[in-house]
Amino acid sequence: MAHLASSASATLLYLHWISAGAKHWGKLFPGSSVRFGTNSLVCSRFRRNGFRFVASGTAGRNGGVVAMSEGETLQRMFTWPDKKKPRVCILGGGFGGLYTALRLESLTWPADKKPQVLLVDQSERFVFKPMLYELLSGEVDAWEIAPRFLDLLASTGVQFFQDRVKSLHPSDHLGMQGLTGSTCGGTVLLESGLHVEYDWLVLALGAEAKLDVVPGALEFALPFSNLEDASMVDNKLKALERKNFAKHSIISVAVVGCGYAGVELAATIAERLQDRGTVQAINVETTICPTAPPGNREAALKVLTSRKVQLLLGYFVRSIRRVGDGEASTGLTEGEEVHDMEAEPNSDKYILELQPAERGLQSQILEADLVLWTVGSKPLLPTLEPGNRLHELPLNARGQAETDETLRVKGHPRIFALGDSSALRDSNGRLLPATAQVAFQQADFTGWNLWAAINGRPLLPFRFQNLGEMMTLGRNDAALSPSFIEGLTLDGPIGHTARKIAYLIRLPTDEHRLKVGISWFTKSAIDSVASLQNTLSKVLSGP
Repeated sequence: MAHLASSASATLLYLHWISAGAKHWGKLFPGSSVRFGTNSLVCSRFRRNGFRFVASGTAGRNGGVVAMSEGETLQRMFTWPDKKKPRVCILGGGFGGLYTALRLESLTWPADKKPQVLLVDQSERFVFKPMLYELLSGEVDAWEIAPRFLDLLASTGVQFFQDRVKSLHPSDHLGMQGLTGSTCGGTVLLESGLHVEYDWLVLALGAEAKLDVVPGALEFALPFSNLEDASMVDNKLKALERKNFAKHSIISVAVVGCGYAGVELAATIAERLQDRGTVQAINVETTICPTAPPGNREAALKVLTSRKVQLLLGYFVRSIRRVGDGEASTGLTEGEEVHDMEAEPNSDKYILELQPAERGLQSQILEADLVLWTVGSKPLLPTLEPGNRLHELPLNARGQAETDETLRVKGHPRIFALGDSSALRDSNGRLLPATAQVAFQQADFTGWNLWAAINGRPLLPFRFQNLGEMMTLGRNDAALSPSFIEGLTLDGPIGHTARKIAYLIRLPTDEHRLKVGISWFTKSAIDSVASLQNTLSKVLSGP
């Protein structure tokens, strides 16, 4: 239970909350106290000195928020349920962050050492990103690959807050433990204005698409890296399909990048559009998926060729622009009406200028109804305060935190970093790729090393084990190359089934795995029956 100060300034703060239009504060604030039950939603809106703060999230057990006001200074502190137990704050709820929290929950702890865990993420849902492509093909439902954090953590002691990170205030530089007599590792400031004091911090904030490297990409290209991106791309495709259905015109989609993401996206969209659209995939390399196993690359090339995906290899995009009112478009006929953007969001066409990256190629101009961007990403690490250089995190050129082999940030023994937030090299000196497989394994080690650090045990060095690579190529097509059998590639329906089973096993909780497994089995059975009926009808109606 958290108590509001009984001063006049606290009363004024309370009135600010009421005046901002919060609907349920009467229930949460019966008198002068704030109560938060397990997984209860916390929402507060208030204004102070012209700034507007919004906080939303969940506080498990008896955790809550303390709001204090001294003159013009307003500070809101998150209160941990237990003042004696270690406090672990995990920033980011992707593969690294969520799976670290679940790993901590699964370990055996001494009664007085089990940490209190707070997970902070800007979204209310965990997203199983490798299966975002199945949303476009209609193979999965959103709840299957994007469950709510509240549902996943309902049976655990992990608390969850939906918020964004604004800045970090570490106090553990070079082994310092903060204030005298304190084990505090620092403080996190959230964008809502909430301060979270921690003993141990985990940075697993992931990355976002980097669109500002090419003129026009930020304005006109769509990324494909999270649930919101997938939903937007799906809506754009639906709008194009509706608009072009009566006209019998061809939908043109340009995919920038032919790494795994670009190839999977191109194959999925080509299968969805079939003869109603064309897909052009652009890559600066002269091959697709240059780092993929040969078997995966060959399977992908076979599928892309069969679906008539045009590969423009050895090119980079110089600029993207929208077709102007006075600029001719090969997709427009004379007298064709220009629709309102709000009513028809896909009425625009875009021009891509391609510059050759290899000798012997000519510059090209492409026109597309939809431009999808899968090249480049930037980590979402927050800034640090104060500005003293001794407190700064060591970052590489890509903006990732430099860590030692135990995944602790160099110079900050109480901060761990993993996934896209971490810059860690393998035994050959190569930077580990920012893939789901790496984040899975790092989460396991981070959870264990937090256990070891809290219990005074030696930390384990992280060693990545490449288990193989997988890619989806459509509703009933995929490629899988396990690392433990050299030269073996499972593709087609077999690869598709193997990939779905592998990802089903990796879903975050047993309960969610069971629900999704039943759903997938039911859909598969229905599809099989429909296919059988279709085959029988063709046989019976034949000559």
